[in-house]
Amino acid sequence: MAVMVRLAGGRFEMGTAEADLARLPQMYGVRRRELFAPEVPRHPVRVDPFLLDVYPVTNAEFKRFVDAAPEWAPSRVPAHYHNGAYLRHWNGDEHPPAFADHPVANVSWYAAMAYARWAGKRLPTEAEWEFAARGGRADAEFPWGSAPPDASRANYGASGLGTTTPVGSYPSNPYGLYDLAGNVWEYCLDEWQADFYARSPQENPLAGGEPLDRFVTDGFFRITARRVIRGGSWGGTPLNLRVAYRDSHPPSGAGNHVGFRCARPVP
Repeated sequence: MAVMVRLAGGRFEMGTAEADLARLPQMYGVRRRELFAPEVPRHPVRVDPFLLDVYPVTNAEFKRFVDAAPEWAPSRVPAHYHNGAYLRHWNGDEHPPAFADHPVANVSWYAAMAYARWAGKRLPTEAEWEFAARGGRADAEFPWGSAPPDASRANYGASGLGTTTPVGSYPSNPYGLYDLAGNVWEYCLDEWQADFYARSPQENPLAGGEPLDRFVTDGFFRITARRVIRGGSWGGTPLNLRVAYRDSHPPSGAGNHVGFRCARPVP
């Protein structure tokens, strides 16, 4: 079973202040100010205590799930649960031995949800993910603080590796969590809503939470809206590694740059 860290939860300021939209494009060398728009307004949020995986789920851990739930093997998974790239880096139903401790990628959000349910967990909400990534520091720009990214802190585009690295290869954040920046983007539970922060509840927010109730009776594939992803990947830019940066991915969109980790409420 994956190691988890207990996080106390509490209140924090989520997102980015609108006043910062003027400086961020210049700071990160981009012309598209709208890239930052989904991060505003900065707003107070409270999350309950929760447990979070120390590392993203690895190929070896996902293989144990596939063995226990063979309907999720690459040779058997239904077509409506992926985009044709599901576990395409595996050799049939086996992961490459050299990638056993790399984060699993080429998995759809549906598969991540199924794994989490099998493990007695769930995906983290976007608010939980950002609370964890900030590591208790209100003004952290990245999981490690405010220093610019470099190849000693994360696996991202400028690292030049062009693929995933074993989980835990880079220093943890203050909460003892690894790979929250780079390596693979991480699915969250939430539906993607670019303007969600303008109306977000302050208590345990979850965008698109109501349709999740349909999972038990209707199945995962009934949920078709894009899902939130966080953290950037091995091919990402410094912009993507920021703790406040938001992006999205289709729930069937298995890709070699997207993986996940799991959460669990504190009993």
